[in-house]
Amino acid sequence: MNAVKSVKNTKASGAGKLTTPTDLGNDARKEVAEGLTKLLADVFALFVKTKNFHWHVSGPHFRDYHLLLDDQAGFVFAMVDPIAERARKLGGTTLRSVGQIASLKRLPDNDAEFVAPEAMLHELREDNEALVKYMRELHDLCDDKEDVATASLIEDWIDQTEERVWFLFEATR
Repeated sequence: MNAVKSVKNTKASGAGKLTTPTDLGNDARKEVAEGLTKLLADVFALFVKTKNFHWHVSGPHFRDYHLLLDDQAGFVFAMVDPIAERARKLGGTTLRSVGQIASLKRLPDNDAEFVAPEAMLHELREDNEALVKYMRELHDLCDDKEDVATASLIEDWIDQTEERVWFLFEATR
C-alpha cells in the first residue's frame, strides 16, 4: 500500500515530468530548447558526414585528410552532449531517434559512392559555414530571450566551428 501511495504522490506532485527550474519564461525555455534540438540534429548530421568522408577519403593526401577529418569529427561530436544537456536544463526535451534527427536536420546528406577528396573538404566547409549561420540565428534568439548561458555556449561553438572552416579552407588552397 505504501508503494502505491508513493507512486500516486509522485504523479500528483508533477514529479517525473521533464521540467527544471529556471528564471527564464516558458516561451524562452520552449523556443531556445527547440532551437537547441534542431542544432543538435544538424551536429549529428555533420558528425556522420564527417566520419563518412573520413572513412572513404582516398588519394595522394590520404593520410593528412584522413587525420584532419577524424579530428574534425571528434570536435563535432564533443558538441553533442552539451547541446542536449542545455536543452534539458531549460526544461525541454531533445532528440530521441535517428528518424527525429532526419526530420529536423537542415544539413544535406551525401550518399554518393565516391566523392573526390577536395569535394569532401569543400562540402564540409560549406556545412560548417551553414552550422555557424544556424548558431548565430539561435544566438539572436537567446539574446531576445535573455538566455545568456545558452548564448555563451553558442559563442564557443561558433568559434570552434569557424576554426574547422578555416582548416578546411586552408587544406584546399
